[in-house]
Amino acid sequence: MTPIKVGIIRCDTHGIYFGPLMAKHDPLKLQRPVALDEDPPHSWMNGATHYYFYGYCADPRVCTVETVDGFEITKVWDERRDVAEAAAAVFEKQPQVCETFDEASDGVDLVLIGNCNEDGSDHLELATPGLKKGVPTFVDKPMANEVKDVKAIMGLSKQYKAPVFSASILRHLPGSAQFRRRIEEVGKVDCGTIRAFSGAIAAQIHAVSLAQAVFGNQIEEVHAMGPGDMGVVHLSWGDRDDRPKSGVVLQNRCAAHFHCSMHVTAYGPMGAILSENNINDWHFPFGAANIIKLIKKMVMTGEVDETLNDMIEAVAVVNAARLSMKQNSRLVRVEEVA
Repeated sequence: MTPIKVGIIRCDTHGIYFGPLMAKHDPLKLQRPVALDEDPPHSWMNGATHYYFYGYCADPRVCTVETVDGFEITKVWDERRDVAEAAAAVFEKQPQVCETFDEASDGVDLVLIGNCNEDGSDHLELATPGLKKGVPTFVDKPMANEVKDVKAIMGLSKQYKAPVFSASILRHLPGSAQFRRRIEEVGKVDCGTIRAFSGAIAAQIHAVSLAQAVFGNQIEEVHAMGPGDMGVVHLSWGDRDDRPKSGVVLQNRCAAHFHCSMHVTAYGPMGAILSENNINDWHFPFGAANIIKLIKKMVMTGEVDETLNDMIEAVAVVNAARLSMKQNSRLVRVEEVA
């Protein structure tokens, strides 16, 4: 089968996270892509991606995570050319290093926009050239910083018949699904907590996506408060019988996150469930692989997985939390910003 040609826009630690799960690469170059004393801008350039992908201590060439075949990275772009060149050197078939992000969507079957820690405010700009060319596009989390940009991206997708998908790894993580299956142990769940990262949208999208994966989507109301910026966010599903009646609290100012671990607790009449320590960097590659499978299906069939709606909702939820914080922590209905 002819491989799906991919253009990666932004070679940060997510761009060069999805990429090596999709295409053949040199594990030793992934382990040490630049000299130790260069102080590179992204953790993958210090060997972080290799650290979690190649966990067999006796041989750094043995991959210990799930990968998805059928792709070839043919183009890369980053605002820093040296970063893009380091990324290109990792792959066995070295892709073209593009001068502009517009070029990364020329002659490819898929555009992948990476985003590790940015806020998504440039995603509409980065996605527009490829969508106008009719190229299927994956937009890493968050789909955008604001709902209006999400609507614009979806409008371009429809206008130019270019399928688009966006997701957080937390929404498709096996550990999230495992926790959801355990909920019946405590009866009908009435409340829960998630130990999250921060109030920044790059982190909040993960926390909201995890809440959707475990407790369900169609969040109705958001209430954000301190300490700090959205230190605590309360999510409510209203009076639905199949959702936590007292909602779920996101704790966003926790002191330390070893291996980016997140923890979930669910409470019901029969007791409580605390998540196993399987929502962290050692497990995230398996969630990313699940996303790549959905991307592959989108490219081959034009069908977009329905969980795209959860990402659209998640952006609205974070926007509602911002509005709540701005307006003295008032309760905000998601439909106000959707």
